[in-house]
Amino acid sequence: MEIVCPIDEKCASEVSCLLRPPSPLQVQEYFDQLISTRNCHGIKVKQISERGKGVYAGMDFQEEELVLKDQMLAGIQHSSNKMDCLVCSFCFRFIGSIELQIGRRLYLQSLGDSANDKCHMGSSSHTSEDCYNTDSSDMEDDSYMKNHEDYGNCAPGSSKDNISLPKGFIESLMNGELELPFSDKFPLPSTIPCPGGCGEAYYCSKSCAEADWELFHSLLCTGERSKALSRAALLKFIEHANGTNDIFLLAAKVICSIILRYRKLKAAHLEEQGKTNANSKSSNLSLLLEAWKPISIGYKRRWWDCIALPDDVDSSDEASFRMKIRELAFTSLQLLKAAIFDSKCEPLFSLEIYGHIIGMFELNNLDLVVASPVEDYFLYIDDLLHGEQKEAEKITRPILDALGDDYSICCQGTAFFPLQSCMNHSCCPNAKAFKREEDRDGQAVIIAQRPICKGEEVTISYIDEDLPYGERQTLLADYGFRCSCPKCLEEEP
Repeated sequence: MEIVCPIDEKCASEVSCLLRPPSPLQVQEYFDQLISTRNCHGIKVKQISERGKGVYAGMDFQEEELVLKDQMLAGIQHSSNKMDCLVCSFCFRFIGSIELQIGRRLYLQSLGDSANDKCHMGSSSHTSEDCYNTDSSDMEDDSYMKNHEDYGNCAPGSSKDNISLPKGFIESLMNGELELPFSDKFPLPSTIPCPGGCGEAYYCSKSCAEADWELFHSLLCTGERSKALSRAALLKFIEHANGTNDIFLLAAKVICSIILRYRKLKAAHLEEQGKTNANSKSSNLSLLLEAWKPISIGYKRRWWDCIALPDDVDSSDEASFRMKIRELAFTSLQLLKAAIFDSKCEPLFSLEIYGHIIGMFELNNLDLVVASPVEDYFLYIDDLLHGEQKEAEKITRPILDALGDDYSICCQGTAFFPLQSCMNHSCCPNAKAFKREEDRDGQAVIIAQRPICKGEEVTISYIDEDLPYGERQTLLADYGFRCSCPKCLEEEP
């Protein structure tokens, strides 16, 4: 029996308004303003009748030249990646120090995956406190390390492949007592704890902490100063998302951003108009539509309709699979509703809206990747002159052995980038998503693969363009189109 979401029926007209595609003029005005605000004057977004939107060069670009750096609308670090990388929860820059990055990973590695899951999945406030024990009023680097007196006792014989490190070594790395040779060549921003006291989010600066709190985190914080309706319910939502699909966490961030934006608009409207006419249903919908605008621009379909059928699911079971995905989304939505529901923004908690938000991510998301400074550090040691290298490796070699082959894991996540998402696919693209040496945060970076002339459309590849024609078309069908780029037209049987 198909699940029915009561809010879908109750708020049917409002949901319809939210999901109505904006006019071409509204889209053009939005992107013109966004490009102007971000000073991305080298590109222009244009409406293309048969393909929606496209990005065009506003100037000539040479091969390997930067075309665009796009700030994300919302992004998350994958839960499974949090053991390996401590990054700013807003801009995703690595934070702390080389010693903290290495020591923290060795410590969590020594605990094993099960303990780490409890630490990062927010399965209980007690677990989070034990793992981090952070005083949110202490805005110093050592806030991450308060009262961790047992670190050193965990290290011997418990690291990768049972590589033994001296007792207290990991603790000394994490609390700053031990400085690794040449680590000063790789300075990182200090760790700033969450202002809400959750002990789960850390930042590279007060400005990032304040921006995240204002835009998203105040409703998703599990700390004492959280503005969530129910912290207990929020913990259940987070646990469910981490146990099923962390795309729900990204959807939650977007819904929180809309609610918080709506509240700001409402407060300004009340101040300007007075309370007499400001609480009407039409007024509330108008403000909600304005808060929803950044999401309205993105191409979207219901998640359960557009998600690719997994290889291990037979086509005869497709209907059942999509129904299960819908039920999974409904379960997640109910948990989120219990945690952050706002009656003034009730349409946002309809299954139709939730499904379309997740579907937008499914169709438009770009991998969030930030290179690890730990890899850079060990490569630097490897490139030292023989005498310096030999001396440094007396300390670094046991660490590298304990970390194992995965020492260089980068920050990994997923994010929605409003300008990048407008770039169309080609199997012979003229641009690519590529992080340069200097790109050390979560912004999307688009580089020209060949010279691009002013007025030419900027295209990227959504898939591996070196695959055979048939495989490319099969993969692109999941995006809802058949590719007719020059390469496909040439190779079409």
